[in-house]
Amino acid sequence: MQPTTSLSQFLPYQLSLASNAVSGRIAVEYRQRWGLSIPEWRVMAVLGDVGPLTQRDLTRRTLMDKVAVNRACKGLEERALAERTPNEADGRSHLLDLSDGGREMYSEIMPLARQMEQRLFSGFSEEELALFRTLLDRARKQAEDLDAEELVGAFGMG
Repeated sequence: MQPTTSLSQFLPYQLSLASNAVSGRIAVEYRQRWGLSIPEWRVMAVLGDVGPLTQRDLTRRTLMDKVAVNRACKGLEERALAERTPNEADGRSHLLDLSDGGREMYSEIMPLARQMEQRLFSGFSEEELALFRTLLDRARKQAEDLDAEELVGAFGMG
């Protein structure tokens, strides 16, 4: 890989800009129609996809910091879109899940989210989208592997 000469050619910066542009565009819809913030929608989407989780699991799955996840969870609970139940597997934590109202909202949002995805990526072929998803997944995994390597190096583990 050759060195970049400007910020506009720095891949992490380009990835951040693209992510912010796409998330920001979609967030306008969530905020206008349902009054949801980006973190609230991310938490809702994960819960709708996988079911009840602890806040620690939500933090790991969304890659958001604990404070953002905590605020999102509280906001969803205050609006009766999510409910907390005791975690039978670990009495020190609770599980958060969508309430009936949250599941209803999720089922309204998902088709619109898919439509937005189609509009945003309509200029891409199916092959390009498949490659794009593969490359994004590899980049995320590579970043996770680097994080793990740095932890091992920093604490002399391994």
